[in-house]
Amino acid sequence: VQLQASGGGLAQAGDSLTLSCAASGRTFSSYVVAWFRQAPEKEREFVAAINRGRSTFYADSVKGRFTISRDNAKNTVFLRMDSLKPEDTAVYYCAASSSVIVSSYRVSDMYNYWGQGTQVTVSS
Repeated sequence: VQLQASGGGLAQAGDSLTLSCAASGRTFSSYVVAWFRQAPEKEREFVAAINRGRSTFYADSVKGRFTISRDNAKNTVFLRMDSLKPEDTAVYYCAASSSVIVSSYRVSDMYNYWGQGTQVTVSS
């Protein structure tokens, strides 16, 4: 599976952005797909995940503001980010796994496919 993340850019606080993660591979619909982010001088952190049954999981810091969804016909996972804050500034990565279990969705090491990252910068 190859992942291509896109949709990042510059935004002001309160704005919205939607990130896309396009995947190759016919079995993408069976993968768990997650978004992680990494701010300068900080560790990579979990943002959101969606599984094959379309159940969704969020970090507390983005719950209620971000929405993850998937369009299996287009092999794409989306991350809609509303009410953006300066602390959302980071490089956002999408990741996929066919074997990660729900208790490990938030663990980056459990994902074996990664996109290249897309920069999101939010100004106050």
